[in-house]
Amino acid sequence: MAKKSYQWDYHNPSKIEQHSLTKHKIIADYLSSYIKTLTVFPCQDEFKLTLIDGFSGGGIYSHTDTKKISYGSPLIMLDTVKETDFLINQNRRKKLNLNVDYFFIDKEKSACDCLKLVLEDKNYSSLVDKSIFIMHSDFKQQANNIINFIRQKSRKTQRAIFLLDQYGYSEVPTQLIKIILDSLSNAEIIFTFAVDSCITYLSDKNNISTNLFIKTGIPDVLQGRTIEDIKSSEKDSRLLIQSYFHKELVEKCGASYYTPFFIRSSQGHGDYWLVHLSKHPKARDVMTQIHWKNNNNFIHYGGAGLNMFMLGYESKYDNSYTNQTEFGFCFDDTAHEKSVNALIAEIPHLVYARDNGISFGELFSMTCNNSPASAEIYKQSIESLIQHKQIEVFSKEGSKRQSANTIHDSDVLIKPKQSSIFMFTC
Repeated sequence: MAKKSYQWDYHNPSKIEQHSLTKHKIIADYLSSYIKTLTVFPCQDEFKLTLIDGFSGGGIYSHTDTKKISYGSPLIMLDTVKETDFLINQNRRKKLNLNVDYFFIDKEKSACDCLKLVLEDKNYSSLVDKSIFIMHSDFKQQANNIINFIRQKSRKTQRAIFLLDQYGYSEVPTQLIKIILDSLSNAEIIFTFAVDSCITYLSDKNNISTNLFIKTGIPDVLQGRTIEDIKSSEKDSRLLIQSYFHKELVEKCGASYYTPFFIRSSQGHGDYWLVHLSKHPKARDVMTQIHWKNNNNFIHYGGAGLNMFMLGYESKYDNSYTNQTEFGFCFDDTAHEKSVNALIAEIPHLVYARDNGISFGELFSMTCNNSPASAEIYKQSIESLIQHKQIEVFSKEGSKRQSANTIHDSDVLIKPKQSSIFMFTC
């Protein structure tokens, strides 16, 4: 995970492992879906977006096994935007202009020099210093300047995606993430946190833990307990510490919606999180759809309904890479069925608790952070509840909904006057 070991040499690229390739695929899939989702209106003539890679690296790697060349996140961003631009403009009468600026930042000069060569090789050098800005700097030092750039570029929408693939666990303090989210109306952040390395490093000796928690911006993460107390008294101390970190990270970052991936290398160590933070439930839903789209890549260790703990990926269980059998909640057909059934059991409790019902949009936004289900799966569960006469769904105009594909955010779910004797599990 840590980029400190990388030697940025254009002619002799550093090795890249499967879990990092999976991370790159997540970024490409999400960026493509993000742009497509926000450019559906035919009257649009321009879409403004700023993409920031705060730890860009040199932009080129070779595969550990095959020696094949792979390109890093800067090229993934550029190529994905280029491909998506072509796709969305294929059937439009009026061309939509994707007005995208890129900031690629790295504190290693060799990384910036290598990236310039990669951009030249991939025919992007003409955009450098125009819409592509390469900065030999620390991301924290550039954050305010970039925020101001985004504000000036688009005073209203301020759309931006920050990819903060930090070197370990303390390069991006939670205070900085909160500043970004608070400063921009439509900023999203995808950042990594090397939780395995962090927990290994923790110690009560010489205030190591205290200093680390202060640097990451989560000083009270252990809730008053000591590392030695947790390690000596808990059966799975690492899992407990991870749960503490997870809770404090998302709260201190101040994001309304989040989706954490749990990624593990094939060697069984080096676990880290790839966390998506945003202000909007739709953004969260788009990222959740990426889980299901890439169902051979991801697992999580929580429930199928509204009590999910964490999402995750383990490269040793990636069938496309190892042909091994998946385990746990793998976002496959079985997981889909479990999610539908779990929501069938849980949604009525939330609906019945309100005399006037609850809109689908409110139901999804108040529960989605704790569920692996996408909005589509929610709607499929609701369709089953409608068929079993456990709930009724009405539009604002009073039309009665019967199927999943007709349900909208503003539709209201209510308890029917007469319920069937269909039973749901508590």
